[in-house]
Amino acid sequence: MPGPSNTLLIEGSFEELAEEFAHYLDEVKRKQGDTNTAIHAEISSLLEQKDEVLKKLVTGSAVLNAAPEKEFIAAYNLLVHLIRQSSNPNMFLPRTCQNLSNPVTSSPTNGPGLALSVLTTIFNILPQDNDVRYHVFLAILRVIRSSGSFELLRPQLKNLDTWITQWETDEEDQRKLYLSIAEVAEEASGEEEQSYLYLLRALRTIPSDDVSSQEARQLSIRALKSALSYPTHFDFQDLTSLDSIQALRKSDPILFELLDIFNAQVLDDYNDFKDEHDDFISEQSLSDETLTRKMRLLTLASLAASTQSRSLPYQHISRALQIPSEDTEIWVIDTIRAGLVEGKLSQLNQTFLVHRSTYRVFGEKQWTEVQGRLDTWRASLEGVLDVIRGEREKMQREKERELREVEGRVNGAQGMGAGRGRREIDVGGLVD
Repeated sequence: MPGPSNTLLIEGSFEELAEEFAHYLDEVKRKQGDTNTAIHAEISSLLEQKDEVLKKLVTGSAVLNAAPEKEFIAAYNLLVHLIRQSSNPNMFLPRTCQNLSNPVTSSPTNGPGLALSVLTTIFNILPQDNDVRYHVFLAILRVIRSSGSFELLRPQLKNLDTWITQWETDEEDQRKLYLSIAEVAEEASGEEEQSYLYLLRALRTIPSDDVSSQEARQLSIRALKSALSYPTHFDFQDLTSLDSIQALRKSDPILFELLDIFNAQVLDDYNDFKDEHDDFISEQSLSDETLTRKMRLLTLASLAASTQSRSLPYQHISRALQIPSEDTEIWVIDTIRAGLVEGKLSQLNQTFLVHRSTYRVFGEKQWTEVQGRLDTWRASLEGVLDVIRGEREKMQREKERELREVEGRVNGAQGMGAGRGRREIDVGGLVD
């Protein structure tokens, strides 16, 4: 995969290396049973015209995918070196990358690795701002997709935004790139969320004037179905905020209605939708089992977010989720694992104490709920403050009372001491 820039070190003049490479191509073709065309003969009279020679060599290089495995990388490296001698190498590299993204018939097992090695070399020897890197990267994506090795791509995705800026890629090419990544992730095991994220990025490249186009519609439907189908995706605000998704309100109103249910409504609404639009779920190649499970989790999240007491009786949960009461705790645990709620189950009281809940949408209704809770908390805090204030005043009064008592005792003791002193003086006078 792309890394630090490197250099190909190959000795020989262009003419010598071109003839050597042409001989090699003819030999590979001969071994494949093709003796009709001799590339070496075609280039012999053109050796001083580099680009004309390269046109012949690059066109004939498709046969390299049938070259022996141990010679594959060296042969392609020689071709890349020859292309770099051209005054316009960018004219030949895209075709070469296309050939490399095709199957390596001489080594079905190791072929993807061999192709990636050469493509990585091409990527790294090009200047960072060379837009041909874009085409090389697309070829790398095709090879990774065919081999199912998404783990090789993942570390490079952090560089994608930088590369796009360096290549000055327009929105259409960005969309093509994002869709290619989404397809690679979609076919990899456990990478559904990555696929969905790059689908969204592709949608965001659609200009506002084109949000109702057929391309935008198809891509929006694809993203919508992905969001509904992925078992761990619960936030639909990222979809509903897109103009191309909002355009489905007119072009595909039933599908948009389904999205709206998952965005803000509950299980009862989903069941009503199925009753009203019979077979729509299956016609859209969606799984009712997956959607129903997701809808139950979302319904519990909404129930937890809307309760004022923060305490949900099991019977309320089982009724809202339309499940047997004995399954309530299992569904609460699943909703906690999904990250939609946090809380504590009480088997003794048959309640779920909500510590945290996720608002699926945040509009006027949610602001009203927050205001109500803030008012409740403020009233509670005011009550606590009144109690604290009362206790403080009581303690102050107690301290003042105790201080007065101490002062009284001290004053009383001082008065008694003064009286005894006078009596002693008087007695002393009598003796005299």
